[in-house]
Amino acid sequence: MMSDLKECKYKLVLTDIDGVWTDGGMYYDQTGNEFKKFNTYDSAGVLWCRAAGIKVGILTGEVTDMVKRRADKLKVDYLFQGTKNKLELVNELCQENEISLEEVAYCGDDLNDMQVLEAVGLSACPSSAPKYVQKIVDQVLTKKGGEGAFREFVEEHVLAERLEELVAQVAGKKQNQ
Repeated sequence: MMSDLKECKYKLVLTDIDGVWTDGGMYYDQTGNEFKKFNTYDSAGVLWCRAAGIKVGILTGEVTDMVKRRADKLKVDYLFQGTKNKLELVNELCQENEISLEEVAYCGDDLNDMQVLEAVGLSACPSSAPKYVQKIVDQVLTKKGGEGAFREFVEEHVLAERLEELVAQVAGKKQNQ
């Protein structure tokens, strides 16, 4: 049961997509269709947050059906595409959820993430992020964008103290089904 688990200091986990969940590449076929490659490992990060009662949101400057489909499939709590001012949006989410910026964890990788990375309680970037981003975050992940960086962020930083309990909880539910 969730009530048996230790409380997590983070109530909201937010992430960029391109360069975190993907390698940042934009792939096009001969007819102009765009493709993105998502790493399925990152879906576990959403699973762990859900099991811990933590809301998850995606904030991206791009607008694509692919990201919407991925967010819908994983049932993330918030999806904001075409976001120009991410910090303003994060502040609005904090007000809506009655939490402080200190209770937000954010994983981003580039210039448009920097204000949020500097403002939240826990910030991280993939190892493929530019040096100027790496210098301002709390954690530089070992994974590159598109290689399971979001999962690493959640497992090793957001929920590190609770992961064993969550694994037992989720594994127990699956065995009892």
